[in-house]
Amino acid sequence: MPSTLIADSGSTKTDWRLISAEGKIAQAKTVGFNPYHQSSEDIAQKLQKELLTQLSGEVTSIHFYGAGCSTESACQTVKDALIGLFPNSQVQVYNDLLAAARALCGHQPGIACIIGTGANSCQYDGKEIVDNVPPLGYIMGDEGSATWLGKQLLNSYFKRWMPDELKAPFEKRFSPSAGDTLEQVYRQPQANRYLAQFSRFAFHHLKHPWVAKLVYSGFDEFFDKNIVRYPDFQQLPIHFTGGVAFYYSNLLRQVANDRGVRVQNILESPIAGLTLFHQNQ
Repeated sequence: MPSTLIADSGSTKTDWRLISAEGKIAQAKTVGFNPYHQSSEDIAQKLQKELLTQLSGEVTSIHFYGAGCSTESACQTVKDALIGLFPNSQVQVYNDLLAAARALCGHQPGIACIIGTGANSCQYDGKEIVDNVPPLGYIMGDEGSATWLGKQLLNSYFKRWMPDELKAPFEKRFSPSAGDTLEQVYRQPQANRYLAQFSRFAFHHLKHPWVAKLVYSGFDEFFDKNIVRYPDFQQLPIHFTGGVAFYYSNLLRQVANDRGVRVQNILESPIAGLTLFHQNQ
């Protein structure tokens, strides 16, 4: 029977939902994809190995929301990979920011934000994204994200401003060397994933005041360089999705409260809201 496949893809992981003609929902997970760093062939190869083994039945339409799908050429890269695997499907590819807006705001105006491996935000009018402060990626932006945290932790370790009591557990967990780090960041693909893995250390040591201050400063920078740049940010509800926003939600709400702004929804993933959106469509 014909069915609709929905994907919410970050740089680290992809959540998939398959909605059958009878309304039944099946789930799947694969690695994440980013067309800025991967070719159609690479994406198709990973989907062939990881996704097709989890699906059954005919797929007639696909709605793919992905990190990095912000230009026509990037969207086409993903579309080509999906059409190759599902030649009889109608394929639509959207930016992951629209996924966040539809899942968090539904049909109401608001500011929708993503803080996960990367970070992004937009103003949504209930139908379309009407404004977007460019996130600029993990090298120049992505404030507060897992890659941002990873960069700060590595910088603090190698530049010797990490507190002494944190150095030993950091070394025990990662055994970092400057040479390996420079190789991974400057010469190997998907440096954002490499950097993001170090952010887990912050979560496991969040009770340490230095770590809590570091996470707080990342969120504060995200508000300062993104949210407050929307002229109507004080009048609109503000929502977040993404693993970092979800797992550090107490600190995120604290930053918002200190700025006199109220945050409403904080979801780990937009996939449930997206599924509901497309069911209603």
